[in-house]
Amino acid sequence: MNVTTTAAGRSEIRAELGRGKFDLLVIGGGIVGISAAWTAAQAGLRVALVDAGDFAGATSSASTKLVHGGLRYLQTGNVRLVAENHRERRSLAAEVAPHLVNPRRFVVPIYADGPHGAAKLGAGVFLYSALSAFGDGLGRVITKAHALEQVPALRTEGLKSAAVYTDHQMNDSRVAIMTVRAAVAAGAVVLNHAGVVGLRMSAGRVVGADLRDGLDDTEFGVSARLVLNATGPWVDRLRAMEDASAAPSIRLSKGAHIVLKRHRPWKAALTIPIDKFRVSFAIPWEDHLLLGTTDEAYEGEPGEVRATEGDIGQILAEAAVGLDGLRREDVVYAFAGLRVLPGGPGDVATAKRETVLTEGPGGMLSIAGGKWTTYRHIGKVILERLGVGGELLKTVPLPGLASPAAVAQRLAAAPMDPAVAAHLATHYGTLAFDLADLVRADPALGAPIHPDGPDIWAQVVYARDREWAATSDDVLRRRTTLTLRGLDTPEIRAQVTEMLRSR
Repeated sequence: MNVTTTAAGRSEIRAELGRGKFDLLVIGGGIVGISAAWTAAQAGLRVALVDAGDFAGATSSASTKLVHGGLRYLQTGNVRLVAENHRERRSLAAEVAPHLVNPRRFVVPIYADGPHGAAKLGAGVFLYSALSAFGDGLGRVITKAHALEQVPALRTEGLKSAAVYTDHQMNDSRVAIMTVRAAVAAGAVVLNHAGVVGLRMSAGRVVGADLRDGLDDTEFGVSARLVLNATGPWVDRLRAMEDASAAPSIRLSKGAHIVLKRHRPWKAALTIPIDKFRVSFAIPWEDHLLLGTTDEAYEGEPGEVRATEGDIGQILAEAAVGLDGLRREDVVYAFAGLRVLPGGPGDVATAKRETVLTEGPGGMLSIAGGKWTTYRHIGKVILERLGVGGELLKTVPLPGLASPAAVAQRLAAAPMDPAVAAHLATHYGTLAFDLADLVRADPALGAPIHPDGPDIWAQVVYARDREWAATSDDVLRRRTTLTLRGLDTPEIRAQVTEMLRSR
């Protein structure tokens, strides 16, 4: 179903959600819930997916935008985990989403007073590349001069050499939305901005949920054989609806990032060792520079997490360990998300990054945590609980699979501005041709939303009609890159809001 943000479109979806009993109701539209819905739908199950906010509206769109093996996990000797991450990373980059997941070389500077020497880092990046069967080249130590060629803003004082390795990066919001589209193509019924007001119980078992549409306050219900609580930072709140005495299962860690203007091109990203365990990243991303992240315990309201001036100062200070010329005035946007970690004592920075899966007395499954890199594995765990496990599902690509360069070339011949064509190709793949059709039908939609960015008005129409966007934040923060580029003005917000209301 394409129309999702008009009253009629949402009414049709609500009617479908209330029809019969689903095999699986997923509550929570972050990447964990989205993946579970996609995998279950591929297996032929009748699946519903709902979220109180937007898809990927919280933690899943506040990541470091990496699909990576986890170089730092080698520090703890977790070689098997790194190898598993590498396999999934390469599958995403080669088979599932090569149009959305891109290789990125990383440089690790080695300073005279740094926490790691050349021998240790050289061995680490060599092992890291070996665990990916050298599919991304050879991790090795390079000279100071070579490192400066890759990252010209490197701090030179005390710089002795550097190590290099390769991982991948993505636009997390776009990958999440494409995965929702894949779930719908496989048969899932989905609705964002629909929050749970209560769980449905029968003979002591959870058999569905009552919900309220956040856009018009319409109340409706969904019945299901199994309910999956994938609400991330809110997972314990939903568990308490099932069992008021349920003990906390998780704790939260806040991770903040900042986006800066980039004044000259970089050939690689930077991994900056802060101490023996922590690193800070500086990554070329969306024509800007993404810096972060922090890692501190968070006990506030999950929906109110924000990047503070203190966070911004910390990120700039840690990045300055490896970079020269950073300026506060170059920061165009700051954001924060919450990592969901297993409950227990100790520092959140050293807590295990693992998936927490529990089953309540009413049979509701609750799942939290995990990594973007291995998000597809979550769905397979849920299938086993549904008794559908056994043979692994075949690898299915996300919509739009194609060579971005080929798509951009065809779009530029349309004709379309080459920068816009490249932007659309790397965010939509072949679905960018749908946007080109919108521009052909209404040339005004080919105009840039902001003169300093590559996003065009056709993306707003497409987000409204094909990608469940219902609010200006849905469009500007997660369907386009306007907010992240610091181009989110009140005038643009007003225009987007008006366009969302019209058809």
